[in-house]
Amino acid sequence: MRYVDEYRSEAAARKFSGMIHEIATREWTLMEICGGQTHTIVKSGIEEFLPPGITMVHGPGCPVCVTPLAIIDKAIAIASRPDVIFTSFGDMLRVPGSAKDLLSVKASGGDVRIVYSPLDAVKIAQANPQKNVVFFAVGFETTAPANAMAVAQADRLGISNFSILSSHVLVPPAMEALLSSKESRVQAFLAAGHVCTIMGYEEYHPIAAKYRVPIVVTGFEPVDLLQGIYMAVKQLEEGRFEVENQYARSVSRQGNLPAQQVIGKVFTVVDRTWRGIGEIPKSGYGLSEQYRRFDAEEVFQLDDVTAEESPDCIAGVIMQGLKKPHDCPLFGTVCTPEQPVGAPMVSPEGACAAYFHYGKLKKH
Repeated sequence: MRYVDEYRSEAAARKFSGMIHEIATREWTLMEICGGQTHTIVKSGIEEFLPPGITMVHGPGCPVCVTPLAIIDKAIAIASRPDVIFTSFGDMLRVPGSAKDLLSVKASGGDVRIVYSPLDAVKIAQANPQKNVVFFAVGFETTAPANAMAVAQADRLGISNFSILSSHVLVPPAMEALLSSKESRVQAFLAAGHVCTIMGYEEYHPIAAKYRVPIVVTGFEPVDLLQGIYMAVKQLEEGRFEVENQYARSVSRQGNLPAQQVIGKVFTVVDRTWRGIGEIPKSGYGLSEQYRRFDAEEVFQLDDVTAEESPDCIAGVIMQGLKKPHDCPLFGTVCTPEQPVGAPMVSPEGACAAYFHYGKLKKH
């Protein structure tokens, strides 16, 4: 397939692998932000193509994984109501809450529906005026435009029985939070190409300069990632700390301006709690004052719902790049995709799921 096969070429992968081996003279630790990139790295065995001194650690770029436990419990509480049709993308249904997941609610008779677009949820609200229809709005900047459009559409059509449960999170504040930690091992980032397709990459320049880390906007295929790693290692070896764009076929410096405009109209930046990590200031989107009536947390008055993480799950330190999934004593035994303790084991972008499915069960 044109524009895909060439980025999965073994010859091209070996070429960039050789280039990385040629320039690497020191040990370096790089973090890929996106969980989709993590899956490609593990599935394709990219780490086997790298010099022994180049270490890849896995970041918090899985929105399912970082959605806080309290939000999952709020979703379950809403979905359990007889007057609600709860809609979501399929990847949220098996994420564990404190006691159960959304799939359990569905199995018990709750009207929980998988949709492929938030606009589908708006149509469901139109067709079911006697029900409250809620869409679980989870994701990074990538999914924010469609979710914002759904809210704007409901407003435009005068639909009063639609709301969203928002758990949107933002990448740059998370990067700063990681780099600000005294325990941080990260010396360079591979930034998520789909996020930058929406937002551009201007906001990464201050981070690269302040923390003296190269940031390379990177795609999701094996050759994309090896080229991105090469670009990051080359900067590190040369003592440069710049933002570079490997994913130029999709990402421009300014990003998608119409998408940014609809985000800015419907959402406002808020503090957000990240599952396993804690609160990061100004790291999420909440509904702006104009659209606050579409906020499911306010519609259903759920401020009193709180939850505590399992003390046995080390997902937080895995997503901070401090440990790998196989460092967790629960990995592959107590915690499996069928019986997940933490969200990274069940999410299709979770690092633990990647290690489990692709057989990376122990350190090499």
